[in-house]
Amino acid sequence: QVQLVESGGGLVQPGGSLRLSCAASGTIFSVSTVGWSRQVPGKERELVATITPGGRTNYGGSVKGRFTISRDNAKNTVFLQMTNLKPEDTAVYYCNVQSLLSTFWGQGTQVTVSS
Repeated sequence: QVQLVESGGGLVQPGGSLRLSCAASGTIFSVSTVGWSRQVPGKERELVATITPGGRTNYGGSVKGRFTISRDNAKNTVFLQMTNLKPEDTAVYYCNVQSLLSTFWGQGTQVTVSS
């Protein structure tokens, strides 16, 4: 079982930056692909970014060049650095850990981009 706790969300103006963190419990973090997704009410959850145990990254098309995912295996933590934020980035952001048998999700953190 893996428990995930996100932090770092909040209200930011367009063009601003935020850094999200997600701390994981358990022992599988360092050998698992981890990532971030986001969801707006009434819409499906959208991939934001993933990072493999070896550091290979993948980004959703709408965030490429603006968001950066990274991980600290020693601290079981994954980060999402978000820059040049836009109102359409407003969503609840969820981190996840992908094991062989299942995917574990955090409770989400709200990011609101508004002037």
